[in-house]
Amino acid sequence: MNNPIPSNLKSEAKKAAKILREFTEITSRNGPDKIIPAHVIAKAKGLAILSVIKAGFLVTARGGSGIVLARLPDGKWSAPSAIGIAGLGGGFELGIEVSDLVIILNYDRAVEAFAKGGNLTLGGNLTVAVGPLGRNLEGNVSLRSSAAVFTYCKSRGLFAGISLEGSCLIERKETNRKFYCQDIRAYDILFGDITRPAQAEDLYEVLDSFTEKYESEGQRVNARRAAREQKKASAKLPPKPSSRPEQSSAQVQLSSGSQSSRNEYNLYPELSSYRERVGNSNQPIEVTALYSFEGQQPGDLNFQAGDRITVISKTDSHFDWWEGKLRGRTGIFPANYVTMN
Repeated sequence: MNNPIPSNLKSEAKKAAKILREFTEITSRNGPDKIIPAHVIAKAKGLAILSVIKAGFLVTARGGSGIVLARLPDGKWSAPSAIGIAGLGGGFELGIEVSDLVIILNYDRAVEAFAKGGNLTLGGNLTVAVGPLGRNLEGNVSLRSSAAVFTYCKSRGLFAGISLEGSCLIERKETNRKFYCQDIRAYDILFGDITRPAQAEDLYEVLDSFTEKYESEGQRVNARRAAREQKKASAKLPPKPSSRPEQSSAQVQLSSGSQSSRNEYNLYPELSSYRERVGNSNQPIEVTALYSFEGQQPGDLNFQAGDRITVISKTDSHFDWWEGKLRGRTGIFPANYVTMN
């Protein structure tokens, strides 16, 4: 366990980095379901990290020290402010226990409560809940939690919730003054009036790693979600005709040939008997795409749902390939993807 006795801010920042690693890295003691999820810290508005000692004999008392940081408008973390914790509890408990504590501030109002300085009592105007564990980002109920504060406690290598009801968080003004070499309040520190100290760089590296992990997890989740949506969309599409008309050897010439070549050759000769009938009608036949179609072979006509296609050649069956023209391009398409206008 880490030392709960108050020390200088440089030592507190070093201790905080060590505690965060212990709470978030998978080890022989901490499985993947026993760590703070990366997204909890990546989305947090603020963070308090402390070591706490609890002693009990008829009445329990707790005290400890640590730091608090806030996320600035640009997404970076503020300089740390030194804090302490103290509290009394009832019940018959005998013994001494040292614990490490991570407090996640989920909302701006929680950060403001810390930043105002003085003494802050948890469980009063700030709702406190035990934070979620595990790496799963999708469908995590914690994302819908209304608690202003999440708490994580580690004692003797085990994660458990800790009751902070009635605990008082105290601004350590003298510690801040000695470290920053000026009289400065927690509000000014947490809202960006002080640049990030180099002495806490190890802590910032740990914090920045959570944003990277969260973004990486988010990309994987988005990829899986997109794959599912694509699968659903594909399942709704009607089947394409099983056979295609054979392509003419003139197709290659058409792709780069002159306009006269286009009139001389058809992409699909077996449809030529229909071209004359459709072309000689008084009104051109137009169809509207019901579904989007992305061609898989040269000569296929790509279109989006809602596009209006001019039919050049067609058969009597809707479960067949027709030839059409759209935005100056000519090609074949599945007739059951469109409806007659």
